[in-house]
Amino acid sequence: MTREAGRHGRPRRAGRARRRADVAFAVAACAVLAGYNNLAGLAPWHRRWYPAVNACAAAAALAAAGASGLTAGDLGLRRDRLRPGLGLGSAAATPVVAAVGLAALIPATRPLLDDERVAGLGGRQLAYQVLLRIPVGTVAWEEIAFRGVLAAALRRVLAEPAATVVAGAVFGVWHVRPTVEALAVNRLAARRGARIAAVTATAVGTAGVGALLSVLRQRSGSLAAPVLLHLAANCTAPLASAAARTRTERRRSAG
Repeated sequence: MTREAGRHGRPRRAGRARRRADVAFAVAACAVLAGYNNLAGLAPWHRRWYPAVNACAAAAALAAAGASGLTAGDLGLRRDRLRPGLGLGSAAATPVVAAVGLAALIPATRPLLDDERVAGLGGRQLAYQVLLRIPVGTVAWEEIAFRGVLAAALRRVLAEPAATVVAGAVFGVWHVRPTVEALAVNRLAARRGARIAAVTATAVGTAGVGALLSVLRQRSGSLAAPVLLHLAANCTAPLASAAARTRTERRRSAG
């Protein structure tokens, strides 16, 4: 091999090695996230220390992303994109908050908000859910993991539409165990076939939501946009459920 050929060959080999490393990181991220919530979520220690454990997981994910070569811009964490992210996120979150709040006020739609996971919560427990557990343990962790690290890792090795579809699919798988538990707590879909259909429908639906959140992230260039919409949906729902139950109970007492 001539010296000239050697000089041209080294960059090609380095490029192929970099590509293999990027693909390996993307595949590992998909596998870890597909299993994390469905396996670690079963452990008592994870349930007890949910916000702290998931905050540590988010920090670890960011560290791994940085080590793989992803930048703050890739992850949606650039400061100069914060304002556009907040603006787009607020615009997306406002109708969600309005719709859920309206559902709590209208008697015909209140049953849609029934959730036994919320029914047994006192005031302090509800505050813990909407001020700490959901914002830190759910929203921040999931947005960093999916719209931050996973989306950026996939975009390095796939075209944008394919990366969005794959990230959304993993987000759907992420919600399998929580859906099974929610169905059991609320005594829904008692038959096996009905449970499978409900879990599948929820996974497909959350995959679609994940794709929407990815679009917000891409259009704004910031994780702030999907974070605000995610917060609006996940925090408003338990508050509205508690409010709807209180109004229904008062109405029954008055009657």
